[in-house]
Amino acid sequence: MSKLVLAIDDDRLVHHIIDESLSQFCTLIHAKNGDEGIRQALKYHPDIILLDVEMPGMTGYEVCEKLKKCKQTADIPVMFLSSRAGIDERMRGYNSGASDYIVKPFEADELKARIKVLYQYMQHSKRLSQDVERAQLTAEIAMTDSGDMGRIMRYVGQSYHAHDLKTLGDYFFEFFLPLQLDVAVAFWYHNSAMFFSAEGAVQPIEQELLEKHKDGSRFVDFGRRTIINYPKVSLLIKNMPVDDEALYGRYKDLLPHILEATNAKIKDMEVSEEALSKVEQIGIVFEELSEQLIGISEHQSTKLMAFEAAVAQLREKTDASLSVEEVDEIDKLYQHFSFLNDELSIIKYKLTEITDVRHELIESLNRIAKPWGEEDVPAQTDIELF
Repeated sequence: MSKLVLAIDDDRLVHHIIDESLSQFCTLIHAKNGDEGIRQALKYHPDIILLDVEMPGMTGYEVCEKLKKCKQTADIPVMFLSSRAGIDERMRGYNSGASDYIVKPFEADELKARIKVLYQYMQHSKRLSQDVERAQLTAEIAMTDSGDMGRIMRYVGQSYHAHDLKTLGDYFFEFFLPLQLDVAVAFWYHNSAMFFSAEGAVQPIEQELLEKHKDGSRFVDFGRRTIINYPKVSLLIKNMPVDDEALYGRYKDLLPHILEATNAKIKDMEVSEEALSKVEQIGIVFEELSEQLIGISEHQSTKLMAFEAAVAQLREKTDASLSVEEVDEIDKLYQHFSFLNDELSIIKYKLTEITDVRHELIESLNRIAKPWGEEDVPAQTDIELF
């Protein structure tokens, strides 16, 4: 994914140098003072900010402090651009929240190398945050590994790894092994029914019973059999311990919890499948739009360069064919088109970003994110019931 870099500097020459150095390396947006820079940072949330120290109005240090105090921009790495090389200036930059400090004039290769380091640092920090969250989740699961509710919590964790109904059914039946219950299950997926049992096959009469009672009561008891219904799942228990009142009551309290979790999981799978279809449709539209914008952007950049050259020639004219006011008006028009060019670059960058996110989303929906390997998912039989 292309990096988005915001350059905040009051010197147009510096902006030109940055453009020359980085235009093929990243997407650039520009701000001429601190107030505009903060607005641009809040609007676009760039990957990296290049910040001048000495500017009219707020200094670079004050801008950096404001950025770091704002929740939306606090995590964006800031690199100071300054003509002052003293250690005191560097310390002041560090104390204001900057991640790096480069002295003007700088070489293009040095600037690109430092931006690469900052970008890698930002990505590494994000991964560390995700690892911390994952470790906390693991600790929470470990604390709930005992008792009936602990087993249900473990099943919920296992079901997270299920990316199809067959896998979900395997985890579902693992839960029942220590209970010594003979069960069959129906998953009501979209407008179809999928039947599973621990033995692999579900008898036709069992399928008929599940279908007949699908929209009936939550609990349907007949003889030693019980059906428990939820909108997306129905469970048939073939050997309910009706003679053991305490155990019978315990199961009736326990099993709705696993069915509720399964019901929610199937709903999520349906939503993911529908979302995948919509993402693919949206992606096609965005790719077509992106191709059109690339052509427009290249044409716009070429014309803008020609316009800039024409303005420069007008300023050098000695025959006074144009007044100073007329030249200034043309210069303002050039600034307007330059602004439009920056906005077009941002739109193109955002479309590229959306396309990248779309690909990531499709991958996630296809495999249902797996933060741990399948072999690392503990089985229900590893957990004591009592």
